[in-house]
Amino acid sequence: QVQLVESGGGLVQAGGSLRLSCVASGITFSTYAVGWFRQAPGKEREFVAAVSRSGSSTFYADSVKGRFTISRDNAKNTVQLQLDSLKAGDTAVYYCAARGVTYALGSYYTRSTDYNYWGQGTQVTVSS
Repeated sequence: QVQLVESGGGLVQAGGSLRLSCVASGITFSTYAVGWFRQAPGKEREFVAAVSRSGSSTFYADSVKGRFTISRDNAKNTVQLQLDSLKAGDTAVYYCAARGVTYALGSYYTRSTDYNYWGQGTQVTVSS
């Protein structure tokens, strides 16, 4: 059974930082690309960041570029998302997602439909 479990969300003041984690089980993690998405109330789910299965490639939404950092530790089946310089507009439920990648070690994916597995989400609230 595949599970993705996010943690690390919470309430933080604008300008503050959080570190989100996504721990995977039930898959050979090193063969999966991972993405983070977020969904604010009344809005559609949007792409935040992605990392390739090897960790060699990363990609960010323009809205978070330079403030968020995605990384992975395949030995620990974990992907992390460092959120710095948080803004009120970053308030959302953050989800991690995974998809199997057979050959393309450096590929990442930005569409929610690219992903097979999703976590339950973790709430990030930024107060202004």
